Amino acid sequence: MIITKRHLPRRTVLRGVGATLALPLLDAMVPAMSAAPVPVKRFGAMYVAMGMSMPTWLQPEGPLQMNAILASIEKHREHLVVPVGLDSEGAVSVGDNGNHPRAQAAWLTGAHAKKTDGPDIRLGVSMDQIIARKYEKDTQIGSVELTLEATDMVGNCAYGFSCAYNNTIAWRTATTPLPMENNPRNVFERLFGAAGTTDPKVRGRQLKMDASILDAVTQQVGNVKKGLGSRDMLKLTEYLDAVRDVERRIQKAEDQVDREMPVVAQPVGIPATFEEHARLMFDLQTLAFQTDLTRVFTFVLARESSTRSYPEIGVPDSHHPLSHHQNIPEKLARLAKLNAFHLKQLGYFMDKLQATKDGDGTLFDSTMLLYGSGMSDSNMHSPRNIPNLLASGKNFGIKGNRALAFPDRTPMANLQLTLLDKFGVDVEKFGDSDGRLKPLAGV
Repeated sequence: MIITKRHLPRRTVLRGVGATLALPLLDAMVPAMSAAPVPVKRFGAMYVAMGMSMPTWLQPEGPLQMNAILASIEKHREHLVVPVGLDSEGAVSVGDNGNHPRAQAAWLTGAHAKKTDGPDIRLGVSMDQIIARKYEKDTQIGSVELTLEATDMVGNCAYGFSCAYNNTIAWRTATTPLPMENNPRNVFERLFGAAGTTDPKVRGRQLKMDASILDAVTQQVGNVKKGLGSRDMLKLTEYLDAVRDVERRIQKAEDQVDREMPVVAQPVGIPATFEEHARLMFDLQTLAFQTDLTRVFTFVLARESSTRSYPEIGVPDSHHPLSHHQNIPEKLARLAKLNAFHLKQLGYFMDKLQATKDGDGTLFDSTMLLYGSGMSDSNMHSPRNIPNLLASGKNFGIKGNRALAFPDRTPMANLQLTLLDKFGVDVEKFGDSDGRLKPLAGV
């Protein structure tokens, strides 16, 4: 950290024509002669439905074996931990069927979803929201909820379970699910401002304007740049280039809608391919972290019972039918290929965080990411030994490159309780937890 004489407020915000542009942490935001600021901690949870190809995923305790699913993120292995043997008791049937909604609902809450397709839904507070409550007073946005799936499902989604359990993994309270957003334009406008109205005609006119957010605050950007050191100038330029690039890609996706047949249930502004969509959303989340607009997010890459197919990677099967693989080797191989493709998107996000400066380190240094599914063997809808992956930066003090085995019937909620400790959240119990995971508690 280079301390300069010029001082900018930590939460410098540029405004113009409905736009609001927060700035990343610059050296000039640290007062002269003061110590560098303590890095903030950030959390993200990413959900992928319907388990994994377990014969490929499973591995013994010890150093990570970079199997066909993990291979795409091998360069990050020193930051990765795979816990083995954790069960999602909240997803276990008590005669209420609904395996898919129960699995998704329990993954981040450790709670059993109440069977209802009416307004009397009930689950539990999700881990992300417990962390968000700790930090929301310090950020503009308490948490961000993202998805790559349709968000308009209502009513009964499976065996008498409300679609609320399929639409999100974030629960503010036991009866308050948080809606997830799949349209990058809406996420961008939430972060940086917009037309100031939800009226479709007004928004439509706004989208057709060539001016970008950066154009709206050009003068203020110029004023901020005056007197900045070379390191700050480089950091600010990289940040503004990233904002411009995200704007360009969103506009391109919107322009393509007018020229091509849209994918069924694909709203305006969503890129044509899964990977483009995922990476654009991850880039938006990187900007949200970089500017400290929020420190918490959840992201559903694939929801339970998803019927999306992936012909772009040679998997034309619909995801849900493929997950009922009947232990047929060819189907298990295609499922593993799909699992690897999903995980590849996490690798992209980790690359972005590690390449983005934050004080004297990177965004990833103070970020913890939990990635996983609410069932293991999807053919049997099993909630036992569910697949999870923990990726954490150096400031959390967790030793990576490990697969850690735990006794049978260890609740996954024990993992979440242990991770809450890492964020300084003092709770004795989370969901159905019955203790902490000692191999992660201290290292």
